[in-house]
Amino acid sequence: MKIAVLPGDGIGPEIVAQALHVLQRLELPFEIERAPVGGAGYEAAGDPLPAATLALAKAADAILFGAVGDPRYDALARSKRPEQAILGLRKALALFANLRPAQVHAELTQASALRPEIVGGLDILIVRELTGDIYFGEPKGIRRTDTGEREGFDTMRYRESEVRRIARVAFEAARKRKRKLCSVDKANVLETSQLWREVVAAEAKAYPDIALQHMYVDNCAMQLVREPKQFDVIVTGNLFGDILSDEASMLTGSIGMLPSASLDASGRGLYEPIHGSAPDIAGRGLANPLATILSAAMMLRHSLGHPEAAERIERAVGRALRDGYRTADIYTAGTRKVGTQEMGEAVAARL
Repeated sequence: MKIAVLPGDGIGPEIVAQALHVLQRLELPFEIERAPVGGAGYEAAGDPLPAATLALAKAADAILFGAVGDPRYDALARSKRPEQAILGLRKALALFANLRPAQVHAELTQASALRPEIVGGLDILIVRELTGDIYFGEPKGIRRTDTGEREGFDTMRYRESEVRRIARVAFEAARKRKRKLCSVDKANVLETSQLWREVVAAEAKAYPDIALQHMYVDNCAMQLVREPKQFDVIVTGNLFGDILSDEASMLTGSIGMLPSASLDASGRGLYEPIHGSAPDIAGRGLANPLATILSAAMMLRHSLGHPEAAERIERAVGRALRDGYRTADIYTAGTRKVGTQEMGEAVAARL
């Protein structure tokens, strides 16, 4: 099994190192090859997604990704900024289906911003379309109007086929869970969302066992903090999914707890924590590696065919939390505050 490891920038190398520490404890036949990406890619080859890095990603069975981004590169042309690397990988590898589970560990209910009775036992899966929408729609840019004023513009667009394939992923995911699916859009305002709703409703006819609900994105954002346990699987577009999944992360206590998988049509994927590169704490051993470790578990389950090993890692994370290990972002009184490496070692030891 060939894994392309792309640590990236900021805390990326630290958290990826702990995920690899856990993976290596499993003693499975991995072949691991590292490559620079993001700001590290720009420093190495003048591009956030060097050709050699992209070639490695295409040749691998799965990709373990850290994080990209650093204020040092903000003055670069947009095409050279670190964030273009992840967008480029998603597009080049056709990684259209983003799975973002948001689960509240019983030990972390006190770390959530919401009351324990609201978030206790929460288990949501957000299915986000990843290669369309306003992030990729053309035309886009900044131009001068007739009056000389600058105007920024982006294009939100979806093809029917793009909506259909992500809807099928969501319906199949719902079938393996509680058979409930909430499709989120803004069909009362956006033409794109009107098409989205029509296509999702049409696909629902092939899944009569799934209870489908439609919800506007603003209402969904409110309901996630009002009554989050009403949801099981949420499917939505690229922009809305980006925002809602970050909101859902705070229900769990910290964005440092949420893994993700970005899959193509055959199940090959890129696995990464949903948080950013956090350059302000990079190199200080403070970052929470659990989202990256749990992303590695998703990699084992979805792309590498080792669901039992994935479950072992997830149980080990739960045991480390039950034994009181906490990084600063999830620390509460009476628990043991540890750093990045110690948390990774605690999980590895519990395998």
